[in-house]
Parts: sequence; C-alpha cells; structure tokens
Amino acid sequence: MKIIAMIPARYSASRFPGKLMKDLGGKPVILRTYEAALHTNLFDDVYIVTDSDIIFKTIEKAGGKAIKSTKEHECGSDRIAEAVENIEADIVINVQGDEPFIDAISLSKLIDVFKKDDKKEIDLASLKVQITNKEDIENPNNVKVITDVDNLAIYFSRSVIPYHRDKDVAVKYYKHKGVYAFRKQALIDFYNTPMTPLEAAEKIEAIRYQEIGKKIKMVETDVEAVGIDTPEDLEKAIQFLKL
Repeated sequence: MKIIAMIPARYSASRFPGKLMKDLGGKPVILRTYEAALHTNLFDDVYIVTDSDIIFKTIEKAGGKAIKSTKEHECGSDRIAEAVENIEADIVINVQGDEPFIDAISLSKLIDVFKKDDKKEIDLASLKVQITNKEDIENPNNVKVITDVDNLAIYFSRSVIPYHRDKDVAVKYYKHKGVYAFRKQALIDFYNTPMTPLEAAEKIEAIRYQEIGKKIKMVETDVEAVGIDTPEDLEKAIQFLKL
C-alpha cells in the first residue's frame, strides 16, 4: 500500500495573507510543515501542492517536491485531486500547510484505518476531537460531526448536532478536524462531481463525499493542533518552537 502526503498550500489567506511564507524560527511556515511531514516517516512521498510561484520555488530550492496547481480550486480536496491524478498511490493524506507541529500519532491512526480495512469498505478517514465548552459547541466556525456505533460519519454541520432535547441524556459533542486520509479513487470521484446541495449550503467539503455515497471513518483524538490562522498564532508558534 503506497501512502503519500499532500500539503495544499495557498498563498492568499483572508485572515492572514501570506502566512505560509512567514518566518518561523528561520524557515517559512510551509517549509517547517513539509519537513515535519517527512520526519514522521509515515509516508512514501510528501508533496506540496500550491498555486503560488513563491511557495513552489521555496520548496524546490530546499530540495522538496512541489506541484503547481493549474486550476482555481474551491477546497483542499480539489487541489489535491488534481495533483494526484497521475501519481501512483493507494492512500493520500491531506496535511494542513499551516500546522507545522504535526501530530504523527493521529496521522498514524488514520493510516491504520486502511491497514485494518481488509474489505476496502472505508473510503476516507478523518479526525474528531471532543468539545465541551458551550461557546465552542455553538460556534458555526467549528464543524461538528455525529457518527454511528462504528464511528462512521452520519453528518457534518456548522449547527449544533445533536440537538440536546432531553437534558437527562448525556450527550457528547465532537469537532471535525480537517485532516483527511483518502483512498485515491474517492478523491478522484469527489473531484469529478460538482458541488452537492448540502455541501453548498453548509460549505463543508466532507458532505460532498457523503452525498455521493462515500464512507468516512472518524478517529477520535485529544490533540488540538497548533495552527497558524492569525499573526497572534504565529507568535505562539514561535514560542512553541523554542520549548
């Protein structure tokens, strides 16, 4: 089973433009992420997929592998699918470009889903983390996920799911972390399908996979990634690197 990591890397970002090229301890954020992915020793190959000449040249200059997107894309899955179409791989892991402190344990758990899936019934694996703070649960920026008894995703939503009508029943809430492991074919099928109605309403790409019949196995983690979405996050990452 050939397993590769794809790191989508857009230069523009609404909240923090150019964040992937910001300095983090002497190297750009995106290079830190690329090197961290390599150092996990989980992947047969690691690629940056980018729309940016600056990012492309930075990775190539450092001896890394970069692929230039030729089309505009709405989401990371589309960008990765275009890149992997002609690359030999069985499993493709989507690593977030703005998370340079990679959680190798969680990524290893995602890979294990496919190693144990002898019947090849699972199309994707992804991460969820329990949230208990009322503000986090009600925040539409946090995508929530509910699963069945086998931890297969039932639905993703920006709304509060499940609705806690009976207060005598204990309910757990889980946030979806946007880290995916795909079978290559599931990724290609996604790419070749137009945006679906519920996906368009919620603006959650995982829903398209569900709407076209793909099975998504959710893996629980208790690790909250150190992501870089704002200049303040970058300062925190700089301090974290010094520890």
